[in-house]
Amino acid sequence: MRAVFGLVLIVGVALAGGAVMMAKNYISAYQNELAKERAAREAIVPTTTVFVATRALKYGETLNKDDVRQVRWPVNAIPEGAFEELVALFPEDAKKNRVVLRAMELDEAVLAIKVTEPGEDAGITSRLERGMRAFAIKVDVASGVSGFLRPGDKVDVYWTGNMRTAVENGRGEVTRLIQANIQLIAVDQSAGGDLDRATIARTVTVAALPEQVAALAQAQTTGRLSLSLVGAEDDTIASAIEVNQRSLLGLSELELEPEKIEEKVCTIRTRRGAEVMEIPIPCTN
Repeated sequence: MRAVFGLVLIVGVALAGGAVMMAKNYISAYQNELAKERAAREAIVPTTTVFVATRALKYGETLNKDDVRQVRWPVNAIPEGAFEELVALFPEDAKKNRVVLRAMELDEAVLAIKVTEPGEDAGITSRLERGMRAFAIKVDVASGVSGFLRPGDKVDVYWTGNMRTAVENGRGEVTRLIQANIQLIAVDQSAGGDLDRATIARTVTVAALPEQVAALAQAQTTGRLSLSLVGAEDDTIASAIEVNQRSLLGLSELELEPEKIEEKVCTIRTRRGAEVMEIPIPCTN
């Protein structure tokens, strides 16, 4: 009986050992295949590390190390200006960190164009593209679209003034579109586009070409400027628009009657005794 029990015990241990060896071989084979697949995947699409935002970042915020993290990114799809090394994003000799210039969302790549140099201030000059100039326009609650303007919005600029003082034979006040799709870069002293409520601004700053700046300065001096907000997805360009009082009321232009030319009469004077007489004769110029 003891021999049978010992034989069963030996067989059970042998089977358990065989099962353990089979499981170990299976797991090892699976890991080897997984490693081969990962190696093949990396060989097909090589990747590298790129820093992305760990949260939504707003304009003017200081960029700290806790605000970024490393992720794997395909080498052939790295955005221009992306940071691949921590020392490039946060230089060790920098006394101050970078400042966010453009809003970034969670997991969006941190680009050089979206942050300042270490310690640099995020002024509106950083928002001006090549060849553009900043110009301030005075506004109020009416001309400033009731305070709903935000940096980054686009507006049409209308001029209202008296044409009698501007051109010869001008006819009263007119309103004319002088600039279309002008981009706002600041409202009062704020260049960030994340205002949480409507603000009645006193000035707005636009980005314009030098010739547009000259036109806006002349228009602001000679009349009143009003802004019209353009939709975020509106890519149309407004054509030339001009409205005066007569077109506003639907009245046609008055036709001026031609002046009557009086017929010229030539006469000669003759005296008959004490009486002086005028006798008409043909005019010979």
